Amino acid sequence: MKKSIINTLITTAFIASLSLSATGAMAGQDSMQQDLMRKVQASQQKLKQAQAANGTEQQKLMGEHMQMLHEDMKACREMKPKVGMTESERDAWYAEHQKIMDDMMSQMMEDHKMKMSSTPCDVVKK
Repeated sequence: MKKSIINTLITTAFIASLSLSATGAMAGQDSMQQDLMRKVQASQQKLKQAQAANGTEQQKLMGEHMQMLHEDMKACREMKPKVGMTESERDAWYAEHQKIMDDMMSQMMEDHKMKMSSTPCDVVKK
């Protein structure tokens, strides 16, 4: 039980630090990007839960995490800058969009590392 309390405290501290760091990053984001960023942060939280879990619970959480990322990627592909933006506004929009995509890619790589470390590798000998 103590381990779950520690995991909860770590998770809470992580979310708090994300919200503080994300506040400065949201200055150039439009409302759609802000919504997507919140979803990406929720998927990051799910990844942290999966990292703290073991066995079937970890597999379940990893599946949920990948489903969340799949939905986030779909939303990311559908996002377009607003019509009538100035060149500098559009550049800022794309920069924020790229940050979101980078965050999702990092999560996918972490998920992949977890899957690879939990899957035994069979070596075929000739």
